[in-house]
Amino acid sequence: MSYINFMYGKGSLGLDIDDNLLDGVLESGLHSYTPSADEAELVKTAMGSPYGGKTLRELAEGRERVVIIASDHTRPVPSKIIIPPMLSEIRDGNPNADITILIATGCHRGTTREELVSKFGEEIVNNEKIYIHDCDDEDMLVNIGTLPSGGECCINRLAAEADLLLAEGFIEPHFFAGYSGGRKSVLPGICSRRTVLANHCAEFIDSKSARTGIIDENPIHEDMVWAARTAGLEYIVNVVLNAEKKVIYAVAGDMDAAHSAGCEFLSRYCGAKAKGSDIVISTNGGYPLDQNIYQSVKGMTAAEAAVNEGGVIIMLASATDGTGGDEFRDSMRAKSDPAEIYADIMRRGRNETVPDQWMTQILSRILMRAAVIYVSEADDDLIRDYHMIPASSLDEAMKIARRLKGDNASVAAIPDGVSVMVTR
Repeated sequence: MSYINFMYGKGSLGLDIDDNLLDGVLESGLHSYTPSADEAELVKTAMGSPYGGKTLRELAEGRERVVIIASDHTRPVPSKIIIPPMLSEIRDGNPNADITILIATGCHRGTTREELVSKFGEEIVNNEKIYIHDCDDEDMLVNIGTLPSGGECCINRLAAEADLLLAEGFIEPHFFAGYSGGRKSVLPGICSRRTVLANHCAEFIDSKSARTGIIDENPIHEDMVWAARTAGLEYIVNVVLNAEKKVIYAVAGDMDAAHSAGCEFLSRYCGAKAKGSDIVISTNGGYPLDQNIYQSVKGMTAAEAAVNEGGVIIMLASATDGTGGDEFRDSMRAKSDPAEIYADIMRRGRNETVPDQWMTQILSRILMRAAVIYVSEADDDLIRDYHMIPASSLDEAMKIARRLKGDNASVAAIPDGVSVMVTR
């Protein structure tokens, strides 16, 4: 018998699984990786040897309007560790620089002051200029051209008018962009809603290259790179985190080169081979990524890659913030059959994308492959609206799964579904 802990909210849920039925524990090698230094030192070292050669101090010389794109409340980016040395280097290069921290909300709700303090600390929130991006505020959006996909690319005016555009963030496997980080700070981070919709169209989401760990020929990635280059993103500081959300690796410098180095590091440690199981248990990596149902679809895609056709996925995500997108909920409950939902989406063109369509498309695709039992703090009726089966505990979820697949069904465990790249 093996006892396995699964990340959930700010804690974990545990389960005993019969070794004879356990196909494997699919984990990222990041969680056992030993970093070469502490978190602050890793960031400092990366900034001291930036990809592309120029330090942030050098880049800041003569640049008056400096904008740092920072992640919002839905991302576990350790901004308290990253932002202070960035601010220090900028001011060393130009003491008179006018610095704005631009919160990349994408199409998420605005970040609250409490969440800003949690991310940055009181000192930065009280003393630095912080602006929260709103993808629907037309007065603060500027058109910078046409994406390779054909969509209009509109970004936040502060970024468009900056003399020096920078970004902090973290890199992890991403379920349709290949990897997070780097160029994603711009698209979707500080783009208009219509720009995000064009990039997240049904055709691109359906691409076999729009999958975890794939960048080559990924149409979503190609749009994002174009947007970031055109916006003038010159320098990034990105980190890789372990299960405890601690920095274990850092890159800095040129957007393309630094991000590529971070992705290469992940590719060496994040892969896990699945046998194909009747029941797969996954998570969204705990807080803050499992705060809503919308975000938790990411962790489900790891299970999707490991579960047999007609199997069962048990998804553990606290969902204390509810749905995460009203359009997502409305579109999922519009029809009784996920296959019909999926077919309806696939009839839409690139410029006919509706809000949250991509999550609806991916969840429908998953539900066409396997039943999903959802363990959370959310209301049962809310879970049913997404064609999932609610459960109040992991034990209850396993009982339901056994009823569906039998007592001898094989099981695979994914303790952190957003940190692993599962292949068959």
